[in-house]
Amino acid sequence: MSLITDPWFYALAIPGFLINGISKGGFASGAGNVAVPLMAAVVPAPQAVGISLPVLCVMDVAGLRAWWGKWSVREMRAILPAGLVGIAIGSLTFGLFSAKGISLMLGILTLAFLARSLWQRVRGLLPPPAAPNRLKAWICGTASGLTSTLAHTGGPPLAMYLYPLKLDRQTLAATTTVFFGVMNYAKLLPYWGLGLLDWTNLLTSLVLIPLAPIGVYLGIWLQKRISDHSFYNVVYVLLAITGTKLIWDGLS
Repeated sequence: MSLITDPWFYALAIPGFLINGISKGGFASGAGNVAVPLMAAVVPAPQAVGISLPVLCVMDVAGLRAWWGKWSVREMRAILPAGLVGIAIGSLTFGLFSAKGISLMLGILTLAFLARSLWQRVRGLLPPPAAPNRLKAWICGTASGLTSTLAHTGGPPLAMYLYPLKLDRQTLAATTTVFFGVMNYAKLLPYWGLGLLDWTNLLTSLVLIPLAPIGVYLGIWLQKRISDHSFYNVVYVLLAITGTKLIWDGLS
């Protein structure tokens, strides 16, 4: 039993988890899991993924308390089973996928999605809210569960389905929070079987867990003080940052 003591690790992990909590608590996870790539600059990526999961699970408890009962039941019925299928696929194939390849693919898809939205806005072709599509929900939900298992980067695929629906911000934040809450707790058993939750990782997670509620409640406080229009603008900016970072990680 040991604990990571490298000060550079904590200098990167602490702001990373605070940003994660703010995103999860108020901005529909738009910023993605920035803690993993930050920690991966100091420790191996699989270890960063393992350390993140217990902290994310605590964030989910705080997020669920804040958003309980406000999610879209219709959308949850479509994306949740698909996400669990994605976790199963990711658990069975963990280690077979290149982390850089996954990052590059997700980054390109995210920026392509945002470029299309910006083009429509510039041309004055803002589409009406998209109709629910069960096939698209399954594709995006499965991709989200898969990438969430491999690197805690399930936000962009889910956003590609949920954001065009133009749900109100509370429903969007609640649906996203509940979805990833279920995903994260479902990942505990396969992560344990894969050896990602050893004592070193668990002890390090324990040190970082106090950051979880701080970040989540800060995000909830922030989102209550901006308009719906500004809310979606912030979410799209965060996705743009995430997509750029994913491409950088894939090419570096």
